[in-house]
Amino acid sequence: MSTRRTALITGAGRNIGRAVALGLAQDGFNIVVNGSSDRDAAERVAAEVRAHGVDALVVMGDVGSEAECARIAAEALARFGTVEVLVNNAALRPAKPFLDSTAEDWRRVMAVDLEAAIWLSRALLPGMVAQGWGRIVNFTGMNAIHGYAGRAPVSVAKHGLWGLTKALAKEFATKGVTVNAISPGPIAADDDVPGVENARTGYVAKVPMARMGTPAEVAAVVRMLVSEGGAYVTGQMLAVNGGAQT
Repeated sequence: MSTRRTALITGAGRNIGRAVALGLAQDGFNIVVNGSSDRDAAERVAAEVRAHGVDALVVMGDVGSEAECARIAAEALARFGTVEVLVNNAALRPAKPFLDSTAEDWRRVMAVDLEAAIWLSRALLPGMVAQGWGRIVNFTGMNAIHGYAGRAPVSVAKHGLWGLTKALAKEFATKGVTVNAISPGPIAADDDVPGVENARTGYVAKVPMARMGTPAEVAAVVRMLVSEGGAYVTGQMLAVNGGAQT
């Protein structure tokens, strides 16, 4: 078991999840790298994490399954003893007209975008409370602020995640555990060719800063919330979106 604090990040194989893993590794956290299917990507992130002098564990698994969430948490606890930081980053964002959405479409999005945070929080909060220190960061996105045509399940799930964030923040406020949400705006992917993503989505036209954000800029906010400097911040949704309002 390690004397370092440990952070578990879901969907950590690329983009924002990867940036969060590397940022927290720089801050001295051991990292549990979770991915759903691309083990090679997760192992690459783990190698990058270890280059910062901390330990890393890859735990593959589908966070849309309650049983898988329990297993992921159990493997992390077996390796490190405690997990003080949980970053619920994994998400699905399918686009489909509301009248074409099936019951399975709704179930799957709810499972990954909302229920995963419930099951992982239930598994890891007891340890945080026992230590009197913990951090949970949920990724809501602009779907939790605005409803979007063609993304009803995502908007509903992310609104629910925002509600979960506020409820847990109040329930665990006196236990040394903070619970916050981050709402990223348009963020460039790791493998974007400069200019292509902007032209494809037209997002930049809605951003006062006139550019896409970077995964590292989102990770910087996670690092602040997880740090001792973020100890008095809880129950908040921080928008990292270049000033975008829609």
